[in-house]
Amino acid sequence: APPLESNHSKMEVKTSLLDNMIGVGDMVLLEPLSEDSFLENLKNRFDHNEIYTYIGSVVISMNPYRSLPIYTPDKVEEYRNRNFYELSPHIYALADEAYRSLRDQDKDQCILITGESGAGKTEASKLVMSYVAAVCGKGQEVNKVKEQLLQSNPVLEAFGNAKTVRNDNSSRFGKYMDIEFDFKGDPLGGVISNYLLEKSRVVKQPRGERNFHIFYQLLSGASDDTLKKLKLHRDFSKYNYLSLDSAVVNGLDDAANFRTVRNAMQIVGFMEDEVQSVLELVAAVLKLGNIEFKPESRCNGTDESRIKDKNDLKEMCELLGIEQSVLERAFSYRTVEAKMEKVSTTLNVAQAYYARDALAKNLYSRLFSWLVTRINESIKAQAKTRHKVMGVLDIYGFEIFEDNSFEQFIINYCNEKLQQIFIELTLREEQEEYVREGIEWTNIEYFNNAIICDLIENNQNGILAMLDEECLRPGTVTDETFLDKLNTVCAEHQHFESRLSKNSKFLTDHSLPHSCFRIQHYAGKVLYRVEGFVDKNNDLLYRDLSQAMYKANHSLIKQLFPEGNPAKVNLKRPPTAGFQFRASVGTLMRNLQTKNPNYIRCIKPNDKKASHIFTESLVRHQVRYLGLMENVRVRRAGYAFRQAYEPCLERYKMLCKRTWPHWRGPAREGVEVLMADLQVPAEEFSYGRSKIFIRNPRTLFFLEERRRQCLQDLATLIQKIYRGWKCRSQFLLLKKSQIVVAAWYRRYAQQKKYQRIKSATTVVQSYTRGWQARKLLRDLKYQKRCEEAATTIAAYWHGTQVRREYRKFFRANAGKKIYDFTIQRIMQKYFLGLKSTMPSMSPIDKNWPARPYLFLDGVHTELRRIFHLWRCKKYRSQFTEEKKAVYEEKLEASEIFKDKKALYPSSVSQPFKGDYLEISKNPKYQKLSSAMDEKVLLADVVNKINRANGKGTARIFLLTKKSVVLADQKTGQVKASVPLPDLTSVSVSTQSDGFFALKLKEGSASAVKGDFLLSSEHLIEIITKLHRIGATAADREQLNIDISDEFLVQFKQDKVCVKFIQGAPKNGNSVSCKRKNNRLLEVSVPTTA
Repeated sequence: APPLESNHSKMEVKTSLLDNMIGVGDMVLLEPLSEDSFLENLKNRFDHNEIYTYIGSVVISMNPYRSLPIYTPDKVEEYRNRNFYELSPHIYALADEAYRSLRDQDKDQCILITGESGAGKTEASKLVMSYVAAVCGKGQEVNKVKEQLLQSNPVLEAFGNAKTVRNDNSSRFGKYMDIEFDFKGDPLGGVISNYLLEKSRVVKQPRGERNFHIFYQLLSGASDDTLKKLKLHRDFSKYNYLSLDSAVVNGLDDAANFRTVRNAMQIVGFMEDEVQSVLELVAAVLKLGNIEFKPESRCNGTDESRIKDKNDLKEMCELLGIEQSVLERAFSYRTVEAKMEKVSTTLNVAQAYYARDALAKNLYSRLFSWLVTRINESIKAQAKTRHKVMGVLDIYGFEIFEDNSFEQFIINYCNEKLQQIFIELTLREEQEEYVREGIEWTNIEYFNNAIICDLIENNQNGILAMLDEECLRPGTVTDETFLDKLNTVCAEHQHFESRLSKNSKFLTDHSLPHSCFRIQHYAGKVLYRVEGFVDKNNDLLYRDLSQAMYKANHSLIKQLFPEGNPAKVNLKRPPTAGFQFRASVGTLMRNLQTKNPNYIRCIKPNDKKASHIFTESLVRHQVRYLGLMENVRVRRAGYAFRQAYEPCLERYKMLCKRTWPHWRGPAREGVEVLMADLQVPAEEFSYGRSKIFIRNPRTLFFLEERRRQCLQDLATLIQKIYRGWKCRSQFLLLKKSQIVVAAWYRRYAQQKKYQRIKSATTVVQSYTRGWQARKLLRDLKYQKRCEEAATTIAAYWHGTQVRREYRKFFRANAGKKIYDFTIQRIMQKYFLGLKSTMPSMSPIDKNWPARPYLFLDGVHTELRRIFHLWRCKKYRSQFTEEKKAVYEEKLEASEIFKDKKALYPSSVSQPFKGDYLEISKNPKYQKLSSAMDEKVLLADVVNKINRANGKGTARIFLLTKKSVVLADQKTGQVKASVPLPDLTSVSVSTQSDGFFALKLKEGSASAVKGDFLLSSEHLIEIITKLHRIGATAADREQLNIDISDEFLVQFKQDKVCVKFIQGAPKNGNSVSCKRKNNRLLEVSVPTTA
């Protein structure tokens, strides 16, 4: 299911398990109830990614074998503090219900997670713990405790999980964790209990399976220095205890997981020396598996075992600090003590291998138990006050294999006990609720599997008791004698079957081999092979090996083998595996009896670990042995559905006019009115103190169907009312808008009228003022003319008087002086005007002021020339040496190519860069750069033209003061080096192409392969630099530049004519070269517009 939108979270309304239901969310409501309909409902929900389904308060979890977006922080918030049946089924709902019951009602909780390997039990336990961690309190100390509890998982998974054919991360031990909380519901710590580690996996794994993860993680992820200290190699094939056919698992990164485990151990609280000690023991187990034995005959005719290669034994002893001779003797001899006597016997090869494997299994299992104890020390609650407890049980499910042995027997015994407590607690919970609600309790018929538990655990004649009795009996004890004892004692038991028992009905049952017995468990019949029952129950470790381990100079080994202390020799046989497991199961059951149970039943949909595949036969098998149908029948035996009055009335109040839309009285009375109005038969429901109980799912579905129809009618009514409201709102809005528009229009019209009146008034005023102004102007002009006339008459009169007086003193040269004065004034005015209109200092600015008088034409031209020369001199004085050299090159290029080569005009604006390849900086050409003795003046990529086909080959063109070098563009290898004295001339065409020919001096060493015909985009720059080098060298003649559209090129012994023609544009306006015959290469140059 997709996560809810966060922006809608505040607008959520309470929903129900029954809303938008795919199939049936609660199997109790399944109608009709049969195994086929049960499976069909599971499949339907699984196909729609609904992996969780309820049976009352029990959660069925289907493994999807892929990641689903239903575990996000938004999902956590969605299920937080919500009623169990309020939302669609989810594991978070069960976790929240358990946590709230523990926090608010002070009830200790336990969450029982069962299912077969690969069904998702471990992941379910992680989800429960992560949810509780997310919803409980925050704070530095609380967060530290939560982190330690969560990080204990990776450590236990590394040492207790393995890859099996059914599951890549299968738990090979049972785990029960008690998480302790304070009164606020914040975690304080925890205690972990482990059950029956599958230690036989250490020495032997079934085909297609692996040993425990930690071995592969250590070899893959440890540093080379760590492996060297542990005397290990990364190669898995060097260790006999590691299976090779499935050492690497897709999707498991052992190296990364090793780093995760190291980090988790640090967070949980392991010291660095403790981690090192643990890794040393793991390495010792691997070394132990490589110890091999050979027979050696003694003089008395008996065979004695000897170690073949003592190197692994030596390295193991060095790791654990054990004397090599002590451990070597323990593998060869066995000492039996009886009262005051000691008897030492030799071990043959088979016994030695048994002793080696027994030591490896005990060493690893005791290390695992120590790890659990050490983790408990770190995560236990520090406060001594009473704690609230939530237990999480992740234990193996019921197992039915083709070959079932002692491990399957005790696993199935544990599941029988869990089924027994499940039925008892479920019935007790149902009965307590009926009593609490005041509903009459009726006895429920169900299968009580106490008779099967008694068959296994009875102290007098139970199977485990007889197995212990057989193991402790003196004399020859074998698996066959144990089976004989069973056949004698249990022959008449209705759930025990054996071919050799006294019960004659099984004598001809060929499906029952002679060396087997069969038990009819609650989940079905299971055939057990007795081979190995006695040895696995004994689980003997020779005292010599225990004492050898105790002598180790290794602190952790001494803790693991306390019975090896010579000062505390105990002649009593240690308790058997069956006895220990029965005691552990008894303790677990008593613990569970004190807590409120919550169940998660895990089912795997297929054996291929693939998503979207639902194998009906496999799921049917699991449904049977999990007893899910029995669970549904027990839950449905009384009332199938119950709900508090408030949510019931809230959900169905629209079905009755008296309760809709609001009921003002108590909720129970409202429900009574509702049920009476709907005419539901009285025998179909009962009223409790706080809940209504509905007997048959059909009644509930009748209510749901009526509600669905009513909701449709209500939706239609709401739509009608909404549409009416919307239309009225639209009309009122239009009316309001019309009033606003009319008001604005009237305002606009009045404004326009006012503007017109104002404009007319202004025009009248302007005409009046104009007439007055014009009248005044006429008067003023007349007065001014009168004054000017009087002044003019006076001036003329005074002039006449002056001229009469001056004529007396007038001389003959007065005209020349007046002329000189006039010319002087004109020149002065000319130069002052020239100063103010002087052009810019740019040499390319051709502006110059116009001459004012014709007689100044010569002066004007000369001044313009002098100013331009002075301006150019000032411009040149600003040049640096580099810029001066560039302009000199450009000038020389102009002298060579201007009006001669069509390519020249396009090169004028392009600066001459020289080193286009940055050969001294580019690491690609480092070798080529170091081979050049002199500074590279030009480096560019050119095309060397092949005379055979006219095609070009890319070459690096290098020019120094002494030579021209051609090198391969890809490798940088020098292909040709031509000293400049051997270069006589360069030929180019008049067209816009980039072809040029380097002609070499006849008889020179460079001319052996003939001239070079090349093509370059920087032809103008290349030839200019070649010409300048030749012009500046005193020891050789100046290079001749031949510009012609047809010239000869010497190719080895033949001379080839290169002819340039103009053609139509082809191939993107590029120049093309074609061979016409042995003596002619034709270059086609596109015509430029």
